[in-house]
Amino acid sequence: MSAPTFPGPSSSSPDGGLRAGEVDAVAASRGLAPADLEVRLRADASSRRAVLTLFAVAIAWLLIGSIFGEIASFKLHWPDLLVRQGWLTFGRVRTAHLHAVNYGWATAALIGTSLWLMPRLVHTELKGVFMAIVGASLFTLGIAIGIIAVLAGYSDGMEWLEAPRYAAGPFLVLGGGLIGLSLFRTVAARTNDHLYVSVWYILGAFIWFPMLYIVGKWPTYNGVESAAANWFFAHNVLGFWLTAMSVGAAYYFIPKVLGRPVYSYQLSVVGFWSLAMFYSLNGMHHLVGGPMPEWMITTSIVASVFMFIPVIATGINLHMTVVGRFGALRYSPTLRFIVIGALCYTAVSLQGSFTALREVNRVTHFTHWTVAHSHVGGYGFVSFIAFGAIYYIVPRLVGHEWPSASLIRWHFNLVLGGIAIYVLALTWAGVAQGLALLDPQLPFQVSVQRTIAGLYGRSLGGLIMTLGHFVFAYHFWIMVRMPQLSRRNRPPFHDAQPILYTAEAEAARVGERVPSPGAAPVPAMRRADATDASSAQQPLQTPLEGGAT
Repeated sequence: MSAPTFPGPSSSSPDGGLRAGEVDAVAASRGLAPADLEVRLRADASSRRAVLTLFAVAIAWLLIGSIFGEIASFKLHWPDLLVRQGWLTFGRVRTAHLHAVNYGWATAALIGTSLWLMPRLVHTELKGVFMAIVGASLFTLGIAIGIIAVLAGYSDGMEWLEAPRYAAGPFLVLGGGLIGLSLFRTVAARTNDHLYVSVWYILGAFIWFPMLYIVGKWPTYNGVESAAANWFFAHNVLGFWLTAMSVGAAYYFIPKVLGRPVYSYQLSVVGFWSLAMFYSLNGMHHLVGGPMPEWMITTSIVASVFMFIPVIATGINLHMTVVGRFGALRYSPTLRFIVIGALCYTAVSLQGSFTALREVNRVTHFTHWTVAHSHVGGYGFVSFIAFGAIYYIVPRLVGHEWPSASLIRWHFNLVLGGIAIYVLALTWAGVAQGLALLDPQLPFQVSVQRTIAGLYGRSLGGLIMTLGHFVFAYHFWIMVRMPQLSRRNRPPFHDAQPILYTAEAEAARVGERVPSPGAAPVPAMRRADATDASSAQQPLQTPLEGGAT
């Protein structure tokens, strides 16, 4: 893949593409101090190349993972499909799908988001940009080696950890370490004292993940020990890696787009530290009924129930921040994706706590319910947060608006409709399957037959989501590859028109482009409608704790 092209800061405009006079004018039009706007522009300019590279890699993995996922799904109801090629057997393509979407797409997209957020949140430029790009390249190489090895039949045999430790592991460890070092150097060079809640989650993710990977890949485990270490990693990589970065992003973008502070600082503290305290013990509930010590399983179940604390605290905090401003979802793709992602975080976490209970687990365990549950978290939560973040960040890095409102709408409607069909079909099929398995009067074949309709629904939902992914990838491609002539014919980013038009938004835009010094302020909702219609412009200065920008 060729490197994406985009306008970068020139020697005459080291602050991200605006001259000194333009910085003052734009800052005045938004009610900002020129120094604050300059900090943001310099932060964005410093992370531009690393972030766009990671986003491009992430979207490539999203397409690859979607294709592997559809092949695996088709095989569940068309078992004779592609049976002559060993590398296309279900066990291999399903694992390739898992690695491509979780470590390729989700991880790369959220790392890119973190690299963009951190300089803004700590009021400095990204340190070690070249180090971060090299780290991203090594991490991508490690993922590719792992997937190729799995398709060739080489695997460590542990779910979420199938990539051979001695082939892919060194690249993943070194690449991730270089990216983490760049982030920690950036935080060490910060110019503000207080760390906003998003910084806690991002730093926590980069502290927790290395520990999880070392425990999961340690080569001396045998038998039951291996199963326990496997699910310690597999469950916590979602909670302490993907969830941590996703919640950190949600805490930034929701208040930012709405132009209002987060609802409660105290709830953000409770949510973060209770997540750190309880989530690490949850993984053993995947082994209910297995040959594990009873105290270990019971401890995991209790910890899973205690997850109500961070989930409810975070859910209330994010949702109350949106209360009264739900109308903004009509105009901001970022807000639509991230609010739905936050709702899915609450839903999947509460669902997981109930599923951990033995009475529920005996029905849902070893069924398609688990697949539906994991996709509410991995896709409805994590991927929607990543989509929303990319829609907000990319225009600020390339200097112009997204080219097409219709492509944004197609992407949103396809992925939302696809995941809804997918989850509903497999949830129904999983419950029917579990009840059939528990009935001693029914032969095993009945439990299989009851899932067929749900498996067709799974494939249909997956196809719709995959179509949405290709729409998204095409839109991203034309966004970053837009010819220079087309860019010159478009308004500068800081003066770009909204691309989702309404009569009210258009009237507000015309009246507010350069407000006169004595003009009466426009109501906040109209201003947000006018300037964040595509989430590519900032509606208001957001008074976040810690001076987040």
